[in-house]
Amino acid sequence: MNRGIRWVGYGIALAAVVFAVVLASRFGTDPGLVDSPLLGQPAPMFELPPLEGGETISLGDLEGEIVVVNFFASWCLQCRNEHADLTSTADAFADQGVTLVQIAYQESPPASLQYLEVAGRSPSALYLADPGSRTAIAYGVFGIPETFFIDEEGTVVGKIIGESDALTLGATIDAIKRGESPGQNVTGDTQQAPDG
Repeated sequence: MNRGIRWVGYGIALAAVVFAVVLASRFGTDPGLVDSPLLGQPAPMFELPPLEGGETISLGDLEGEIVVVNFFASWCLQCRNEHADLTSTADAFADQGVTLVQIAYQESPPASLQYLEVAGRSPSALYLADPGSRTAIAYGVFGIPETFFIDEEGTVVGKIIGESDALTLGATIDAIKRGESPGQNVTGDTQQAPDG
């Protein structure tokens, strides 16, 4: 009888270990390690208002250009760290058919505008609000910063998860101009919320 109870105990222990391994492998996976399902697909369309208000801007307005879509917020340290590189890249590629679109992530337009007043802006970039985070959801944004690269045909061909720099941004754009699909690059951590 004791022998049977012991085997039942071993069975329960083994089942618990297997269950823990399955949980760890399924739910503990870093989402940055899985390529975005958008890669190679048409970019989700958006029509968003500028942070200052006014007429909406759509992705369709930028047809035929390489579009770099960056999701940012003033509360994101990595976003602050990469901002100057994004701005200088937007300026450097402005006359080469490349447009930077920065979309505020889960933040009010006044807070984003206040941040940009201090951090600076590129006259070549577009700064948009995302009411209800609909665009962030469509792009599958898990944390910020996340940067998507859309080629001239409107296909998502690249993505950077984490803080980017001018060298990485420029190399990715140059690859797209050569007709390549750079794919996904994980460069560091992201933040999901102001307290994250």
